[in-house]
Amino acid sequence: MNAKRKSAFRIGALFIIAAVTSIIGLNLYNPILQDSNFIIKSPSSGNQIFWGAFMEIILVFSVIGTSVTFYPVLKKHNESLAIAAVCFRVLEAVIITLGIISLLAIISLNNEYISEGESQSSTYLIIGKLMVSIHNWTFLFGPNIALGPSTFMTSYILYKNNLVPKFIAILGLIGGPMICLSGIFVMFGLFSQLSIWGLITAIPVFFYEMSLAIRLIVKGFKTQD
Repeated sequence: MNAKRKSAFRIGALFIIAAVTSIIGLNLYNPILQDSNFIIKSPSSGNQIFWGAFMEIILVFSVIGTSVTFYPVLKKHNESLAIAAVCFRVLEAVIITLGIISLLAIISLNNEYISEGESQSSTYLIIGKLMVSIHNWTFLFGPNIALGPSTFMTSYILYKNNLVPKFIAILGLIGGPMICLSGIFVMFGLFSQLSIWGLITAIPVFFYEMSLAIRLIVKGFKTQD
């Protein structure tokens, strides 16, 4: 396996790791995200939240790793777009990190609340809801709004230079703008991110990333065939 083939394999593997850790992390966060009073309850689910944060830390590393590994391939064909794609992926990783910190802050405040008693319960509840709201907005701006431009620019380079089968690149060309617009629609309250419309608008980018990952792992870029 030559260096380019190894690079393609790493990119594909990182896409899959990012998808898996994102799903696992979000599910592990359920005790906080589904219970607005979590901050004033016994921290029995604290370890579960830590594991969710750990999964998302892997997600952050995978997102950055994908962009850094992809960059040498993309810059040969369009350096400006390649740099822009990396910037948006790094922005996505930073936003996700802010979301992780916001939920970990709830665990810290929960421990503080347990030690101090119930005299300030209303204050802690307000802070807890604020932290959850921050996470919800980062979940919108990272995997939706920031992801869209990087997906579109990467797909454009792949399409123009015939680096992968056309249908994969087209999925990205459609899915990138769609996921970004979906985030903007959610921001204006047209529908919820975790709704049927939110799911529909996320399908193209999901299938793009998974089909691209499988292609790169199994065969690499078309120019290597």
